[in-house]
Amino acid sequence: MRIARDGTWYYKGSPIGRKELVCLFSSVLKREADGGYWLETPVERGSIEVEDAPFVAVEVFWRRCEGRQCLTFRTNLDEMVTADADHPIRVQIDPRTREPRPYVMVRAGLEARINRAVFYELVALAEPETLEGREVLGVWSEGVFFPIDDLPAEAAPPPRRGRVRANGAATA
Repeated sequence: MRIARDGTWYYKGSPIGRKELVCLFSSVLKREADGGYWLETPVERGSIEVEDAPFVAVEVFWRRCEGRQCLTFRTNLDEMVTADADHPIRVQIDPRTREPRPYVMVRAGLEARINRAVFYELVALAEPETLEGREVLGVWSEGVFFPIDDLPAEAAPPPRRGRVRANGAATA
């Protein structure tokens, strides 16, 4: 079995078309300390290949919870998870291209890759914060701050140029 980067589950090379069956399989999905994925029932255990993350966050809901922001994600398998200390958001930045790869923890070592449209919604909600002496941009959920990326260093001010007086003469 294999879970493709886009969240499609495959069995012997063919996509599994019944969402209910995929949901059943996902309910017995586990991740080992070595990073391997397994489908595990009380009587059977089989490895499964996961190309990126086993789930995809396809929607985010913003709301106020006791006066603070809460971000709840819906996965491609209709699981709902609210970002908090136990369900962190992390963004991996490609060092060469600076392309972000955002994820949210769904349960016990199983993450959902946050799709591009949902990530853009997070960026729209992002706020600047100082974190360990760095200026970062990130989002708050359930009172926890999740950094998205470092803020770019402020651009150097443009070189000072002489001003032109009303009569056309330049000044220093």
